[in-house]
Amino acid sequence: MTGLLLPPLFHGVATVEQPSAVAERMARAGCDAGTLVYNLSGAELRAAIIFAPEVPLAQAMAILPVCGIGFQNALGALAPPEVAVHLKWDGRLMVNGAGCGALTAAASTHAPDALPDWLIISLNLPLWSANAVPGDTPDVTALYDEGCSDIAAADLVAAWARHTLIWVNHWSDDGPRAIHSAFTGLWHKDEADLGLDPDLGLLRKSDDATTLTPLTTLLEPA
Repeated sequence: MTGLLLPPLFHGVATVEQPSAVAERMARAGCDAGTLVYNLSGAELRAAIIFAPEVPLAQAMAILPVCGIGFQNALGALAPPEVAVHLKWDGRLMVNGAGCGALTAAASTHAPDALPDWLIISLNLPLWSANAVPGDTPDVTALYDEGCSDIAAADLVAAWARHTLIWVNHWSDDGPRAIHSAFTGLWHKDEADLGLDPDLGLLRKSDDATTLTPLTTLLEPA
């Protein structure tokens, strides 16, 4: 496994297993926040960061779009300038207009008002296409099919950690307003998407009504 050059407060743990599962076991055992578990051994980049939020889950879930902004900034810094990177509200990642992996969230609790012991954001990003014929699935792509084959997976994971830390600090210092603004500028909206509420929940048009879907609905099943 290739070692990672991580920023302060981060600690890398290489694994041959699914990083999200390893990270959850470590979090339940009481490991430190800032642990980044990663598996770079296959055709998919897989990594998971463990956080220890100091706010209730409803507000702490802002870490999901924070990590999305961090990923966009990281890939944007490493990729050729013509590569467009955008974010879906639900954690899906878009490269040049096609789906390219996703971020997911898991937490020690699903209660919005509870203070979570841990919150894990996992990144799954296909590097090579599973499709033998490029272009057969225009709505789905892989990183190296989009002109990014010179980007080493280890460099991208390390850059994701660095840029995510920057945005975690913005969020800690300034609250969700800065995240709201940054995410909106990177958002790949669906037609019914209207905007975000102060906690970054999704406002959508449904018939003649407006519905609100909180970020907590995106948590992986317990």
